[in-house]
Amino acid sequence: MKAFENTAVLAMAGALVIAGNAVHAQTAWKPERNIEIIVGSSPGTGTDRTARLMQKIWQEQKALPVTSTVINKPGAGGAVGWAYLAPKAGDAHFLQVSSYNLVTNHITGRSNLTYTDFTPISLLISEYIGYAVKADSPYRTMADLAKALKDDPGTVTVGTSSSAGGANHIAVGLLAKAAGADVRKLKVVIYNGGGEALAAMLGGHVTLWVNSASSIAAPYAAGTIRPLAIASPQRLPGPLANLPTAKEAGLNVVADNWRLVIAPRGLSAAQVSYWDNALKTLTQSREWNDDLAAAQMSNSYRNSADTTRYIAEEYGDIKGILTELGLAKPPLK
Repeated sequence: MKAFENTAVLAMAGALVIAGNAVHAQTAWKPERNIEIIVGSSPGTGTDRTARLMQKIWQEQKALPVTSTVINKPGAGGAVGWAYLAPKAGDAHFLQVSSYNLVTNHITGRSNLTYTDFTPISLLISEYIGYAVKADSPYRTMADLAKALKDDPGTVTVGTSSSAGGANHIAVGLLAKAAGADVRKLKVVIYNGGGEALAAMLGGHVTLWVNSASSIAAPYAAGTIRPLAIASPQRLPGPLANLPTAKEAGLNVVADNWRLVIAPRGLSAAQVSYWDNALKTLTQSREWNDDLAAAQMSNSYRNSADTTRYIAEEYGDIKGILTELGLAKPPLK
């Protein structure tokens, strides 16, 4: 009797394996034609560079069964690219490398599209933001700067880029708030690019330059600026390793211009699973991590489910500081 029971159990297990394989065969998905990797900015920008690195690694490693191309759709702070992607519901042959402005532009009323209009696939990169002054500035530490901001925010003119309400601007607001300053009294000048903002500080037109760690690295090496802190969870490796984090300097600030991959809304679980696996493998590659390290960026890979949860939390936090800065508006209709 027991032998019969064991045989029956084995037969049932075999049947379940066969059935499971059949279900897998029905639900598994892989791309069947060219993949468009969309970038909502011009060639040479940060998101474009990320997209082209993805494409390069995928091609070299023959990681995809099809070809891929990078398509630039610049304009309106990323909105042109999102408008191109949005109508392609259910089609997993389209990906877009986006950034922080997917959230900020919706909160500031510049776009009627945000992360809920797409399928978040993966948070890829964290590009942490730093605070720097001229090499001969009287502000020698973050404590000096925090005291000046708290005593009178108007005495510290901040230069940053490249849009009001963007990641760099938010990093200014978070700094002021952590210092106990009145965020509404900040004097912030928004320049078209980080180089223009840096030139303004070196020329004495602004007191503080707020930009990505990757932008800060070169002028720091040249000795023209004094970075006071990087708003990262832990110290960055490489040439900025001796710079304290904002938290180490006494200010509870983490400011990150993250980059992520999104796809059209309405993707199936199998389609999401395919891209989860493809991007996880990509971000584990040596070439990917070497490139990020050279650019003073951090690998922040999260799968689709974790990315969606993370951005939902970020949306609330970002809306809070943008409201304090007086920049939150109803979204466009």
